[in-house]
Amino acid sequence: MTFDRSIKIAPSILSADFADFGAEIRAIEAQGADWVHIDVMDGHFVPNLTFGPPAVRAFRPHVTTFMDVHLMIAPVDPYIDAYAEAGADMLTAHIEAGPHVHRTLQAIRGAGCKAGLSLNPGTGLDDLDYLLDLVDMVLVMTVNPGFGGQKFISGQLEKIRRLRAMIGDRPIHIQVDGGITPETAPMVAAAGADVLVAGSAVFRGGSAGSPAVYGQNIAAIRTAAESLLAPV
Repeated sequence: MTFDRSIKIAPSILSADFADFGAEIRAIEAQGADWVHIDVMDGHFVPNLTFGPPAVRAFRPHVTTFMDVHLMIAPVDPYIDAYAEAGADMLTAHIEAGPHVHRTLQAIRGAGCKAGLSLNPGTGLDDLDYLLDLVDMVLVMTVNPGFGGQKFISGQLEKIRRLRAMIGDRPIHIQVDGGITPETAPMVAAAGADVLVAGSAVFRGGSAGSPAVYGQNIAAIRTAAESLLAPV
């Protein structure tokens, strides 16, 4: 994957039809998704339970873009190899999930994946100084993790702006996840985010059998996000 800061839309399949994930993944990719976002939840670190490594392995043959696996689990280290072997391109762990996040990022890279680091809304940027050279992406949660469909927390915009300044010219993506719609996309993009995770805003109103709606939803988010950016 060649690094660039263009806007990328990463639909979260947590909002897809659970009975037909393969068709849903193929549909969103055909309709313009740049990445496919997999929300892994353990019912412990966050109050929900979703996809284990066998599910991710089942998704893999259907993903032709980039499989972005967000590990909302604690502990995280014992499961890194399993999710890597299941086919993740990027593994994102939470800075809050354990005391040895530097080791976690090393393990993700050692397993052959891109390394992402996620911050909950209540977590600041102070601990990133000695971690940025190990990450390919920082994920700023714009809702409290655990459920889809929550309202965007606007106070995270300043965090995104500060993070963008910290990153400087390093090849590090800024991803945002939570409450992303055509209304909030311009704000996060203007603050410095380039990878936008959207669940219900992508899947609402469509289906694998009627995928054009997905394309319209993805295009609306992308167009809105790009609307406040200076032309390259």
